[in-house]
Amino acid sequence: MKSICFIGARGGSKGVPRKNIRKLGKKPLIAYTIESALKSNLFEHVIVSTEDTEIANISKKFGAEVIKRPNNLALDKSLTEPVMFHVLKYLKQNDNYIPDVVILLQNTSPFRIKKHIDDAFALFFKNNYDSVLSGFLSSEFIWINKNKQSIPINYELNKRPQRQNIKHAYVENGAIYITKYKKIMHSKCRISGKIGMFLMPQNNSIEIDEQNDLRLARKMLKSKMVNL
Repeated sequence: MKSICFIGARGGSKGVPRKNIRKLGKKPLIAYTIESALKSNLFEHVIVSTEDTEIANISKKFGAEVIKRPNNLALDKSLTEPVMFHVLKYLKQNDNYIPDVVILLQNTSPFRIKKHIDDAFALFFKNNYDSVLSGFLSSEFIWINKNKQSIPINYELNKRPQRQNIKHAYVENGAIYITKYKKIMHSKCRISGKIGMFLMPQNNSIEIDEQNDLRLARKMLKSKMVNL
């Protein structure tokens, strides 16, 4: 089956300015995702979509292909799926290439490694899922606001369990999204149809969205809290 890896890297990130090329350890953030994708050997194309020349040059340096993103898809409110469709349309029109499977790896997840990608793919194929996303198990007491009041959703107030007995919840971690090409083109969503959850360790699930996330990731890397 033909598969591509899509990595989106907009130049105008707000939470962490120039986030995609900020240093984490000895490498820019985006390098972790590019390298893990290339090491997996699952993809015919590892593609970075960006409108930013510096990000494009760094991405090429670490071995990725680059497809220039239109400026109207690089705005603060730009969604990921339209950018994915732009890349898929580009490949079809310019290379007559249509993949069977599309995987989105967000470069905000630097501690997602080759093994996670390979194992998520194995889960995807073994169970004939239409889509797979990654997450981690949480044993937190989870609440939501509903009808102007707060209510717990994974336990009963008058039957509060011990933490080890609480009903576990899956937390989407943003690291891996796998989907069949036909499904994403029909649903216009990165996840649809028969969906599976690939579980990752919580330490590997950090997402770099704010300055505090970057500081924590640097500490975790320095103290070897994750195996890369």
